[in-house]
Amino acid sequence: MTSSPRPRPQSPASADDLVAELERVRAENRQLQQALASHAVVDQAIGVLTVLGRIPPGDGFTVLREVSQHTNIKLAQVAEEVVKHGQGAALPGVLLGELQAALARHAAGPRAGL
Repeated sequence: MTSSPRPRPQSPASADDLVAELERVRAENRQLQQALASHAVVDQAIGVLTVLGRIPPGDGFTVLREVSQHTNIKLAQVAEEVVKHGQGAALPGVLLGELQAALARHAAGPRAGL
């Protein structure tokens, strides 16, 4: 009977290697937590746009993306402002104009005022 070769045990990692790996994992964890939080805010903003802008839910992300691209403001920041607006805050002027234009392009019917 022939035996298959056993994998060679890896040499123990040095303390510096372990510290570097720990920092990499922590950075990745921070990025994933930030992405998760950002995703939640984007979903909330889509809901606000669906209700206040009277657009189909499927168009909400497209509207956010268009506003982000036209204003050169990160999508997550646009979403945060839209959520704040849904809670009663005023939208910054540059966002208000672009948001109204994007909503007009995607409106399903008469819109409520933003």
